Amino acid sequence: MMNFLGNFITPAGMWNPLIWVFVSLIIFLIAYLIWSRGESRYKKGTEQTLPFLSGYAPESAEGTHVRAGNIYWGFVTALKGYYKVLRKIHTGNVNDYVGWYVGILAIMLLIYLLWGGA
Repeated sequence: MMNFLGNFITPAGMWNPLIWVFVSLIIFLIAYLIWSRGESRYKKGTEQTLPFLSGYAPESAEGTHVRAGNIYWGFVTALKGYYKVLRKIHTGNVNDYVGWYVGILAIMLLIYLLWGGA
């Protein structure tokens, strides 16, 4: 029978459920205090819920969309050679990605068993 009010000793260390409950309550209290100080005049379904982007109200939903190519332009330009290779091997087929994942996992398991494992 386990003592839920005492400490649990595990291979990863010791922990106490009461401490976790206490910490969770404190976090909840802090979150509630932050939430309670929020704006109380907010009204759903009014002009307050309309999109507003960089000082103007867009006329359509497309006006609020900022493409990733625009945000990461410098990053993508700096790594252009790397992205060329990735685009060539990118198929968009989930089966290919699962196959790569299973294959690499099998290789890692083999390396672990041969050189460092049980």
